[in-house]
Amino acid sequence: MNLDDKSLFLDAMEDVKPLKNCASSQWLKPAKDKAPQKIDTLQLDNFLTTDYLDVLPLATPLEFRREGLQTGVLDKLRLGKYSQEASLNLLRQPVEQCRQMLFAYIQQAKQDGLRNLLIVHGKGREDRSHANVVRSYLARWLPEFEEVQAFCCAMPHHGGSGACYVALKKSPQAKLDNWERHAKRSR
Repeated sequence: MNLDDKSLFLDAMEDVKPLKNCASSQWLKPAKDKAPQKIDTLQLDNFLTTDYLDVLPLATPLEFRREGLQTGVLDKLRLGKYSQEASLNLLRQPVEQCRQMLFAYIQQAKQDGLRNLLIVHGKGREDRSHANVVRSYLARWLPEFEEVQAFCCAMPHHGGSGACYVALKKSPQAKLDNWERHAKRSR
């Protein structure tokens, strides 16, 4: 970058202010018909448990598949074949805050009709490290959501064993859209 480019850039950025208190979840794709609306999670009852937890050994990969889901879907999820529509970063957050953030994140994704999510939880070097405790809670919490169809460790470029892919059920509207699309082809 030459001196003229730098001065033009600095002039253009003169009145820009850094963002403060950025949310740790980021939405990569807005809802189709309307802008995302924030859910008042205080009205919803956070059912995620905080009871006694058996910490998962580091060698145990995060993986879950709801009964009835095709194994091919989990295989594609494991290989990162589905594009991630939103991500949540739980790095260095207290467990209770992770619980609240995850609950709000899944509720918002459900409302926005999102299907494929990425959750970054980090990984520790020891079984009892904080990141591995959060990872173990995720393994317990995610199946508690009726909307969660499957989850598994992410590909290395998305965080590897320090992150997981989550597949949610189709919304009723997405099912209808899919049905209409396939019905048009068969005519």
